[in-house]
Amino acid sequence: MIALLILWTHALAALLFGALVFRQAQRPAGGWSNAAFVGPLILTTLWALAVSGIDFRDVSTRIAESARTIAWLGFMFALVRRERTGNRALGAVYGTVVAIAVIGALLAVVELVPMDADAQAQTESARLVFGMMVGISALVLVHHLHQAARASADAAWHGGRLVVVAVTIMWSVDLLVAVSAYVAPRWTPVIVAARGVAMIGMALLLLVAVTRRGDWTFAVSRRVATRSLGAIAVISYVGITAVATSAADAYGGDHARLIQTAIICGATAALFGLLATSWLRAWAKVKIAKHLFRHRYDYRAEWQRFTDTLGAPGDGAAPLDGRIVKAVADLTDSPGGLLLVPDGLGMSSAAAWNWEMATAPAPMSDRALAERLRLSPRIIELDPVRRGTAPAEEIASVPHWLSAYPAAWAIVPLVHGGALVGAIILARPPVDRALDWEDFDLLRVAGRQAASYLAEDRAHAALADAQRFDEFNRRFAFILHDIKNLVSQLTLVARNAERHADNPAFRVDMVATLQDSADRMNALLARLSQTHAAPSESFQPVDVAALVNRVVGARRAQHPIAAQATGQVFARAQTARLEQVLGHLIQNAIEASHRDAPIVVAVTANGATIAIDVIDQGCGMSPGFVRHQLFRPFASSKPLGFGIGAFEALQLVGAMGGSLDVFSREGEGTRFRISLPAADAMEAAA
Repeated sequence: MIALLILWTHALAALLFGALVFRQAQRPAGGWSNAAFVGPLILTTLWALAVSGIDFRDVSTRIAESARTIAWLGFMFALVRRERTGNRALGAVYGTVVAIAVIGALLAVVELVPMDADAQAQTESARLVFGMMVGISALVLVHHLHQAARASADAAWHGGRLVVVAVTIMWSVDLLVAVSAYVAPRWTPVIVAARGVAMIGMALLLLVAVTRRGDWTFAVSRRVATRSLGAIAVISYVGITAVATSAADAYGGDHARLIQTAIICGATAALFGLLATSWLRAWAKVKIAKHLFRHRYDYRAEWQRFTDTLGAPGDGAAPLDGRIVKAVADLTDSPGGLLLVPDGLGMSSAAAWNWEMATAPAPMSDRALAERLRLSPRIIELDPVRRGTAPAEEIASVPHWLSAYPAAWAIVPLVHGGALVGAIILARPPVDRALDWEDFDLLRVAGRQAASYLAEDRAHAALADAQRFDEFNRRFAFILHDIKNLVSQLTLVARNAERHADNPAFRVDMVATLQDSADRMNALLARLSQTHAAPSESFQPVDVAALVNRVVGARRAQHPIAAQATGQVFARAQTARLEQVLGHLIQNAIEASHRDAPIVVAVTANGATIAIDVIDQGCGMSPGFVRHQLFRPFASSKPLGFGIGAFEALQLVGAMGGSLDVFSREGEGTRFRISLPAADAMEAAA
């Protein structure tokens, strides 16, 4: 029953693959990938016929299976665009798997040679191990081809996906057959019969795929190619170790267990030594890049890592100076670096990353180095400087402390907009080598990018300093305006004292004015210091009528002022800010009015809004001045005015959630209206 199932399933699979060959022959002649697709179809047809017509255990069938596997590997190799990774890298990967398949076929031929039973068993065991290695390696390559197909994200992915699924089915079942023959031979015929069904499914998938045929070529990144090579190397490593231990078991005699232990311990120690030794990893990376790729660097991956390091977000990220050093050092696998920045005519250290120098250079006068980098921003390689083979100007520019430190490897200038913003000294990488043109090109571009980040950071710092100075100047301008108001108040009091000194009521008002001026001067002194700034006052119900009466009463010694505020009228505001606003507006009204022209401060409640009007009969303002200049700082219609009062009043009222409106006519006077939200009854009662 099983034999018949093997016969018919493989015969049907051969028929379907033959139909695929006929269909492809009807298509117009294509490129290398089309020819590579026809080849595995023909060999798969012949292999399926051999299984159904001869026997799956026959040596010719096994050789046909190896040929089929090599043909499908060639087809996959043809699907990969190799211009991004280099032919040698992918050739090494696929060549290794092909070599394993060829060894498996040769072992099948060796089994025909007369030998004793133990040797026959060991040869068969080795052939099955190599068969498993081929299956696992091929599945690894299929996985990476699947990743490349997904990354393509175009119409070819729809047909290419079916091809990937088809070869995955084939090699998965091949691997299962090899494992069963190695572990449980009695189940092998059943699995071979199931493989026939799987090959029928594979043929049907390929029939659908060719109807959607587009461009099946995909770009495999350098990282994927390197991972493929590493995976194949590990698989080969494990397979060869297994074959070696099996051979030791067969031919080691009484010392078989000792030899096996030595093989396993040695192989494991070698593997862990390679993984744990940074020098060996770096050496392997250099050799792979040198012999298997066209270029030393995967520029796309290196640039992504470089920009990710520079722009590392989060509070736990290192400062920008340190990230710049690390980002540039990572490009050449340098274990550390030191950032120098211009300091006067010389340079000084600003940041270090894994820099192992006993004493980092203090602020120093390396004028020659700074001048050299400013005039010629070329990367300086330090080993030729130490040997005396570098240009004379480079030898003269490198300071002694740097040339005497053997771990220093190269100096990368950071130039932005033609100006030198710093230089990075790179530590020597684990595998010492001379810089080549790829190193110079990559470090030059990276240095410019890092310089732009550094210059932007310096510009942000300078802008923050300028903003702090601007805030100080703004605060000082307000304070100076308040001082001017106090001087004006005291001048008016002194002038009125000449006429009303004998009036007891005037003397009371004058004492209140002097006390108020002294309090305001003390408050101004406190405001001059940021460290003694008073905490921000919270919003609360303010009795506006009482506040207006108090402010007006303190100003009567300066000018005739009347308050029209009775009862209790509460608004949501800040007492100190509202009093400051009233002071600015009343002072402006006094300065704009004649000596005896009265000023009125009126309070009215309009539903949800409390209005405070400051009304004068002074010179008034033109509509253009009110519209364009009144609330701009340093714009004033008064000869000695600072133009700060109205601007600050508008800012303070807006901060309290209110509004400030002005109504003025030239020659008739001005009305300033402060509108504030009213406090509800429960809030006022509290």
